[in-house]
Amino acid sequence: MRLTPLALAAGLAFVGAGVRAQAPDAPAESVPPSPPQLIPDRKLTAPPGGEAGRRLPIVLRAQEVRSRPNLDAVAEGDAEFRRGGTVIQSDRLSYDQAEDLAIARGHVRIERQGAIYWGPELQLRVQRFEGFFLEPEFAFPELGSGGRADRIDFLDNSRARLSNALYTSCPRDGDAEPDWVLQARAVRMDFDANEGVAEGAVLRFLGVPILGGPEISFPLTDERKSGWLPPSIGLDSRSGFELTVPYYWNIAPNRDATIAPWLSTRRGAGLQTEFRYLEPSLGGTLNLDLLPHDQVAGRSRSAWQWQHEGRFGDSAFYSANLRHVSDDGWWKDFPDSRRSLTPRLLSSDADVEQPLRLGEAEGVAYLRMQRWQVLQDSDQRVISPYQRSPQTGVRLGGSVAGLSYSAETEFNRFTLPDGEDDGTRLTGDRVHLLASVGHRFGEPGWWLEPRLAFNAASYRTDQRMANGERSASRSVPTFSLDFGVELERETSGFGRALRQTLEPRLLYVRTPYEKQSDLPNFDSFGKDFNFQSIYTPNAFSGVDRVSDSNLLTAGVTSRVVDAVNGKELFRLGVVQRYLFSDQRVTPQADGTPDGEPFDQRFSDLLLLGSTSLVPSWTLDGTVQYSPEISRTVRSVVGARYSPGPFRTVSATYRFTRGLSEQVEVGWQWPLFGRVPTAAERGSRSMIGAAAGGGGACSGTWYSVGRFNYSTKDSRITDSILGVEYDAGCWIGRFVAERLSTGRSEATTRLMFQLELVGLSRLGSNPLGVLKDNIPGYTLLREDRRDPISSDE
Repeated sequence: MRLTPLALAAGLAFVGAGVRAQAPDAPAESVPPSPPQLIPDRKLTAPPGGEAGRRLPIVLRAQEVRSRPNLDAVAEGDAEFRRGGTVIQSDRLSYDQAEDLAIARGHVRIERQGAIYWGPELQLRVQRFEGFFLEPEFAFPELGSGGRADRIDFLDNSRARLSNALYTSCPRDGDAEPDWVLQARAVRMDFDANEGVAEGAVLRFLGVPILGGPEISFPLTDERKSGWLPPSIGLDSRSGFELTVPYYWNIAPNRDATIAPWLSTRRGAGLQTEFRYLEPSLGGTLNLDLLPHDQVAGRSRSAWQWQHEGRFGDSAFYSANLRHVSDDGWWKDFPDSRRSLTPRLLSSDADVEQPLRLGEAEGVAYLRMQRWQVLQDSDQRVISPYQRSPQTGVRLGGSVAGLSYSAETEFNRFTLPDGEDDGTRLTGDRVHLLASVGHRFGEPGWWLEPRLAFNAASYRTDQRMANGERSASRSVPTFSLDFGVELERETSGFGRALRQTLEPRLLYVRTPYEKQSDLPNFDSFGKDFNFQSIYTPNAFSGVDRVSDSNLLTAGVTSRVVDAVNGKELFRLGVVQRYLFSDQRVTPQADGTPDGEPFDQRFSDLLLLGSTSLVPSWTLDGTVQYSPEISRTVRSVVGARYSPGPFRTVSATYRFTRGLSEQVEVGWQWPLFGRVPTAAERGSRSMIGAAAGGGGACSGTWYSVGRFNYSTKDSRITDSILGVEYDAGCWIGRFVAERLSTGRSEATTRLMFQLELVGLSRLGSNPLGVLKDNIPGYTLLREDRRDPISSDE
């Protein structure tokens, strides 16, 4: 276990603070000049050692000073001693120059590099930094934490020992014990070795011991050190109560590992591991999860992931991201393990890239492999994408004589994952060439860009295609003409200077019809119909399908931006497509013999709007309206209200006619107690009056959550509900998450976390879940990685 703040509390005793002389502005002739004033400077470094340190001057001031030159001095009444980075204040101070010994008594105070120490008596050999401080207290205003000890013995510039030390970020009022306190019988510290050892350490929360050990080792800085990390606990509807106790192993400056024994009340014991490495030309991470005997499944289970990247020579780059789990049910039983956007489609890929430069053209040559593991343990079957084994090609681009050009040629071998080949899908090879050339005319305020593109592909399949052949080829040219205007004017409104724009745009596309229904479709899918895709020449992604086109897309967008900071305050857009002739290769028909050509002259109308003009409100929405049926086909409308820190409520409505209708609501809102102001957000000095007493932990309750409700199915799909309690010096979190894993299946997890501000976080970490799922969620404390935390 690592206890960096406690180490810092005592360790800063070795780090000096300098002073700097600051002279006031030049006085008028009639006013006597003021003497220079010494002002503490916390950013200066410790004084140099050796002979240079001994030559540093001594500054001693007090209400009364008695001195014997080159022998000793005694200062009484607001005494202050300064030498290089050492500053001592007290009621009475004596200094023996021959022994280099300073003795301070009565309200002794040292302030250095953001830390404050005070106590009744200090004896210190200044140059060697040897001595002791009796009954010292210390505070860190920036951290809002501090503590005390019966005695600090300074052994030399790098070693010290604390007796009966205490550390907390909670205020100490009278004799009452702080809400949380870390106490140790003795603490030994060696800053050269970056090691501290606490003997008889106990962490108490609300008077209850929650963590301890006879001897605990910890690092003294943010540098890594081997040791046990705080345990993580959780509750899962599939695995029961879970306990994870990670051990961090600092193998070398460029290599480390985390080994975490894991225990589940339902499944048994397992192990989670992570190994990281970083070399001058390569680096990566290897994760391995083992469950030797799952008591529920009755078998051994495992999962692993390897991420690696590096360079060959000066420019070639290679990478690998490989993943595998032992069985189809892993994604349901361990939903938080190695989170993925597609938990049922596990991609493994590796690639090598070599940058190219041919004359004025720049590009890259590449070789890639991609495979999929499909997890089918659900009542909803997943259709697997094709694997590429291999994919190799060259991509070039550049400009010459005002013409911009690009070209890509590629070979792919398409296969299906094991167990996914049902005999109805083609596999085989494809070679393709994509090329385009264009020229952009225009000046600021308008542009006109004609472009000619070419898509050619040749196929050889393992099975016979629809026409009975095993090989085929096709080539499709496309001409496009893109024209746009950007108009703007200065205006004002809502008490601010504004700039309004008007941006009409026209795109004409002409692509001849080429029959493609007999050809395989390895990687083409219909693009989503939105403001971005409507301005692209092809209705398909990928290479295998090219939509025939004789159409014009026309749209206009108007924006209102703040003329001072450029922030967009309002946007309104409308766009529609007009067909001059029927379209036969479309995402709906896909050019098949049974497919009907698309003959609707005017496409659906797309409307877009967003605004943040109303204070604290953000509104946005997109609507797809069909003039043929005079009804909305699809819409997404959202609103968010965020009147201040830790206050946000959002709602989103999603509708697709005939398919789905969902309402999503998310929030973070205080329930009870004082909420920090914007100026206090993230400020650690607000926590408990610097641990030196005064003030009290003010508790604030927050509600957090998000849920998706399907009105079509009349059920809640995924949901999160939790509460956070901020006591100032500690934060408690309780979050429940329900993840849908099928039409009638779901996994529920309960996450508990206790964050001791300035020390560590204990328990399972719900912060990633809250940040990823609640729009506008704000951390109650700044997201500062704690070397003793087991969070990420």
